[in-house]
Amino acid sequence: MEAISVLQRTGKTADRKVRTNFNSPKPSSEKIKNKKVIDKMVTEGDETFFDYIQWHGLANEANLLVLSSKSHYYYDSEELKDVTTLINLKKLNLIKHLDEFLHTVCYGLSPKTNFIGCFSDSKSQKGISLTSRMYKKFINFLDSRIDIEIDGKDISKLLESHGFKIIDMTEINGLTYFRTQNYRAAV
Repeated sequence: MEAISVLQRTGKTADRKVRTNFNSPKPSSEKIKNKKVIDKMVTEGDETFFDYIQWHGLANEANLLVLSSKSHYYYDSEELKDVTTLINLKKLNLIKHLDEFLHTVCYGLSPKTNFIGCFSDSKSQKGISLTSRMYKKFINFLDSRIDIEIDGKDISKLLESHGFKIIDMTEINGLTYFRTQNYRAAV
């Protein structure tokens, strides 16, 4: 696992502090209860998600559900009612109908449920040249993928408009990870 450097700078997104490059937590001696869930995150190639979840103290939570970025699953509200943390491994930039997705997630989850995910913040990619960005768009076009350019302010507004309260946003290695809670009133 690579070391994550610490920068002592914070940015602001919609009047909220956004940490950049936080210290990754040291592996604890306590056993991880959700080994299957954690293994799924790591096998999909993103140990940073595990670090982020562990940093928030959610790695040992009993009712953790991970939405794979490679497979599609369907859950009904009865299956989701006991979930306390939902982790979406797919970057929000790659979700075709993001507004509908967030609406579905919000209304499928119980109030106070954590929703964790990540996205590439277009505003934080200042060091990337115009040529690199054009090349990325061209490759996305050839692959028939979508990679929507979004920034932290837009995502904050979108998440809040669907009933999520932003608990944290942290930039790590070019991706912005977020933790929200569903504050939609129970129906």
